[in-house]
Amino acid sequence: MPPRPAGSRPTLSSVAKTAGTSVPTVSKVLRGGTDVSAETRAKVMEAVQAVGYTRRAGSKNEGARDESGLSNVLDLVVTHFEGSWANLLIAGVGREAAAAGIDTVLTLADPHGDWVSRVLRRRTIGTIGTLVDPTSREFNALGAAGVPVVLIDPMSTPPSGVASVGVANWDGGRMAAEHLLSLGHERMGVVAGHARHLFSRARVDGFRAAADTATGGSATVSVAYGGWNRAKAKAATHTLLDSDPGITGLFACADSMALGIYDALDARGLRIPRDISVIGFDDLPEAQYITPGLTTVRQPSTELGAAAVRLLVGLSRGEEGGARSPARMELATELVVRASTGPAPATSARRR
Repeated sequence: MPPRPAGSRPTLSSVAKTAGTSVPTVSKVLRGGTDVSAETRAKVMEAVQAVGYTRRAGSKNEGARDESGLSNVLDLVVTHFEGSWANLLIAGVGREAAAAGIDTVLTLADPHGDWVSRVLRRRTIGTIGTLVDPTSREFNALGAAGVPVVLIDPMSTPPSGVASVGVANWDGGRMAAEHLLSLGHERMGVVAGHARHLFSRARVDGFRAAADTATGGSATVSVAYGGWNRAKAKAATHTLLDSDPGITGLFACADSMALGIYDALDARGLRIPRDISVIGFDDLPEAQYITPGLTTVRQPSTELGAAAVRLLVGLSRGEEGGARSPARMELATELVVRASTGPAPATSARRR
């Protein structure tokens, strides 16, 4: 494809020419129309990406709107609805949206389904994505249709111009390490989520940095991956302790994985916190109900959802834009101390 003249803007015609189809077909795809074959839809979206087409700023989606001209529906896109963290976040989105007179549509991002077309057909004010890592093509489809996107703690680096809301993950990891270090723990383990997830890496990096800084590099930090899953976290805990039986403190990058740590320690006959201290991340309701109560790094899950709605509404109204639009809004984390952490035991006193 020849380069565009300087200053020219991609049009529907240039997309249609590149895709080998008509302008009405391109328009239909960008409206989420169903009477287009999967093959044609794919060609159009590839062309959208190739020419860099986006709907002109200020253009309005059709659909239900209130007297101010703002659509009264937003899409919250998730990969699953289960789990306490998802429920807290959904509650924050729903309440903030309702207060603004906006209805929330929960959209399941089935990896084998075309959730983007469903969003486009609704003509929403925009999309909030959480527990989802949209592909480049999905981002381009939404951008081409002029649909604002806000991501909640994205799993990978979002494209330029896509706003996100998250928490101070690095700082949370730092606080977890500093708490264990203050109790005398210098042989520590981390049960992380996925190596490729930005927020997991940030929590691990913050933990490592605090351990290295406070001890001059004498502390040891071993890492295993629990995949945000209780059963996998249990297996990861066994891996850590098999490799280093002298570990006295464990940090789980999510409370759900801390439950797996509890399971593993119970199976090994190790007591919390007498033999091993455990600290989590999230402060889910389960953290208060398990025995012993879980020391954890609290992230404001409900407020994350509310902040995402406020940012999305601003973007849809043109209150944020261009260079002024925040690349990322970050909320603070805080340490909540309960009974699962205590002084490091002497190595010889610990049961194996």
